[in-house]
Amino acid sequence: MTPEALASLIRARAEDQPGRFLTALAGPPGSGKSTMAATVVQALGPGARAVPMDGFHLDDRVLEARGLRSRKGSPETFDAAGFLALVHRLRDEEGEVAIPIFDRAMELSRAAADIVLQEDRFLVIEGNYLLLNRSPWADLRGLFDLTVMIDVPEAELDRRLLARWAHHGKTPAEARAWIDGNDLPNIRCVQRESGRADISLRWDA
Repeated sequence: MTPEALASLIRARAEDQPGRFLTALAGPPGSGKSTMAATVVQALGPGARAVPMDGFHLDDRVLEARGLRSRKGSPETFDAAGFLALVHRLRDEEGEVAIPIFDRAMELSRAAADIVLQEDRFLVIEGNYLLLNRSPWADLRGLFDLTVMIDVPEAELDRRLLARWAHHGKTPAEARAWIDGNDLPNIRCVQRESGRADISLRWDA
């Protein structure tokens, strides 16, 4: 399914539903969630907005205090309860909602860095753990109108992640160590512990 086809499906599903239509776009690290979300939002046009889960990363200082810095990106390194509260607001409130955005260049989240406007009806919420079958992540499922899982073979994810970390300045050895010690466990967590999505698709981003 192309992003344009997914956008058409979202519009069709939302046609008879009042209020905001929330689509969950889940997938493991390196699956192209952010790119897919941006492309779907562009295809949907005015009134659509992407909402990334990454804004709820715990700060590195908190992770270091908890001994979790080397596992950054795993489920326990996010403010899952805060993210759940945000999705409830997006589901229940009609007005503007401020959302945090993760700044990858600075490696930290910026509070209220974007605004979901009152007229934003189609929200594409993207993140690794949107369909995870563990508390409190499992409480998200009932808030989504449509769930999508991006399916990419592990070997391709590995290739993409090596390129990503090289781009961010890691040496090949550093990238390999980070992927093996952190990204791969997170990939397998998403693959093995996520519930079934309404749609499973391949995205060659």
